[in-house]
Amino acid sequence: MNAINVEVAYALPQKQALLALTVDAGTTVLQAAQQSGVVEQFEGVDLENAKFGIFGKVVSPTQVLNEGDRVEIYRPLIADPKEVRKARAARVKERKAKESSA
Repeated sequence: MNAINVEVAYALPQKQALLALTVDAGTTVLQAAQQSGVVEQFEGVDLENAKFGIFGKVVSPTQVLNEGDRVEIYRPLIADPKEVRKARAARVKERKAKESSA
């Protein structure tokens, strides 16, 4: 079987890893993540329930990899991005209202 070169990326706010590995052609996203050793480097990584992407595009764990693909393991969101934007906009609006009344 032919071998291909891929990368597996995972990041926490304080620590990141980009792991290069050679896998058999036909290897899936999940299999590459498992072979990368990322679980040993980062406590609490749950590959069975993680979301994955290739170069920023969400893909299925069963997606077969191509030469040069970068598998990205996504962490669960802590906060809803829409709610964060709404709260930020409300703070800005409140600050501007205070400045104009002062």
